[in-house]
Amino acid sequence: MSQKGKGWLLAIAALAGIWLIRHGADTQLVPPQPTSAQAFAAGPVPQPGSPLAEPLKPSPPVRIRIPSIRVDAPMMRLGLDADGSLGVPPAGNDNIVGWYGDGTTPGAKGSAIVAGHVDDARGPSVFYALGTLQRGNEVEVVRRDGRTAVFSLDAIEVYESDDFPDERVYGASSYASLRLITCGGGFSKSTGYRGNVVAYAHLTAVR
Repeated sequence: MSQKGKGWLLAIAALAGIWLIRHGADTQLVPPQPTSAQAFAAGPVPQPGSPLAEPLKPSPPVRIRIPSIRVDAPMMRLGLDADGSLGVPPAGNDNIVGWYGDGTTPGAKGSAIVAGHVDDARGPSVFYALGTLQRGNEVEVVRRDGRTAVFSLDAIEVYESDDFPDERVYGASSYASLRLITCGGGFSKSTGYRGNVVAYAHLTAVR
């Protein structure tokens, strides 16, 4: 991997290491967590299901829909903050999802990184139910070019913060893939969420 690619991984990893772990609501209401039945089978590299759709040309996403958990939210571009960590969606908006704007756009070849809050001080946020997803569930991303990229879920896993697999989550992909990330792994009042829930999906159709 090039130095630029490594730098991108380190910068985007801050999303899990800084924001997603520490910005959950100060509450004991723990959101649903994925079961081991929805995880990838043992192996070094996550494998997508089939069929694979032909990747699209890059175009920014404008909306995301996950019918099985009733998500229907606008999307905003996220950049990096001065400290190299990823910017975050506004804390006061519980129904907005961010995507890493300097990375892959959803539907294009590569790993598109998408993140949403699990909750805030007022209660559940847009990705609260992410942990209930199951393999085969669909994720729809409406793009600025008018096309809708339809992804099929391959797996959903939960990681403790000290065992977060950066390369597995943020690494390059030879097909159009999507990574949905939020807080998870248990909650502590002193430190916030102890890990992250990550859903993996691949492009199966275009509308």
